[in-house]
Parts: sequence; C-alpha cells; structure tokens
Amino acid sequence: MEDIDSLAGTPDGYERLWTPHRMAYIAGESKPTDDRPGIGCPFCSSPDRPDADGLVVYRGTHCYVVLNLFPYNPGHLLICPYRHVPDLVTMSVEERGELIELTEAAMRTLSATKSPAGFNLGMNAGEVAGAGVAAHAHQHVVPRWAGDANFLPIIARTKALPELLEDTRRELSEHWGGSDGPG
Repeated sequence: MEDIDSLAGTPDGYERLWTPHRMAYIAGESKPTDDRPGIGCPFCSSPDRPDADGLVVYRGTHCYVVLNLFPYNPGHLLICPYRHVPDLVTMSVEERGELIELTEAAMRTLSATKSPAGFNLGMNAGEVAGAGVAAHAHQHVVPRWAGDANFLPIIARTKALPELLEDTRRELSEHWGGSDGPG
C-alpha cells in the first residue's frame, strides 16, 4: 500500500475548482464587529472608498448599489441605505423609495448587460432570517439564468463564477442609466 503523501499531485482524472477566496466569507471577514455603524460594517465603509475599491456600481441620494463580495451569480447586487439601519421598517420613506427605484434600475441594467432569464429579489431582516450582515439593511438583486444552479452548491458548497468582480462592476457602472439601461 502506497503512502498517501506520495500521491499528492498525482493526476486522478478529476477536475478541481479551487475557491480559497471563500474562506474569507466562512471566517467572517468584513462582517460587522458590533451593531454600531462605522468601520466594522462593510456597508458603512464601502461608500467611503473609491468606487472600484468598494465595488460601488452607483451612488444615489439615500442609497447606493454595490456588488456582493461573495455573489451567488455574476452581477449579484446589493442596494444599501447609507444610513446604518437594520431593516425596512427603520428606513425613512425616502430610503425605502430610493431602494425600490434602485432595485428597478438594477434589474434594467442587468437585463441590458447580462440578459438574465429572471431575478431573485429579497432582504433578509435579522440574523435568524439569514442576514450575513444583520445590522445594516440591504436588498439583494440576483440575476438568474436557466441552468445556473447545478450540483456544485449542493454537493461541494461551491459556486462557479465565470467573471471577476472588478469586470462586472465596471460593466454595470458604464451602463447604469445608459440608453439600454434604466430610464
């Protein structure tokens, strides 16, 4: 019987999809350290950075649009109020209104640039509801295509993304509000 260490790197016919960047998410990197606004909250700190560094696609008056750092699909956007509030109920009327307007604009822009077959829209209010960042409200806009889900997320807890975040951010920013985008 061969020593298992001697087999390391030996071709076995399997393709491997390595996603070491996911360890940051699993380890909780960039999640708020507490419920207070500020540097510990990724949704408070993101708009303070240059757009490319913060993955900001568009800046509104009360809310902004940012790429999800750990997306389900290419173009997975988050609509966030600038203000550190935990849910829809605590948002101002202006914040709620702009959140809906930006959700529509995100759908139009993604439709014009990525041609998805549909969208998942939603907000997880509270940690028990699945919010990874529960202290700062954010609406998900996830483009979907027929067949975009396969065995990888279920069996391997891995999602294959065919595009770099910086490329997605640049493309969406360039088309935001364009003639083929939101009107």
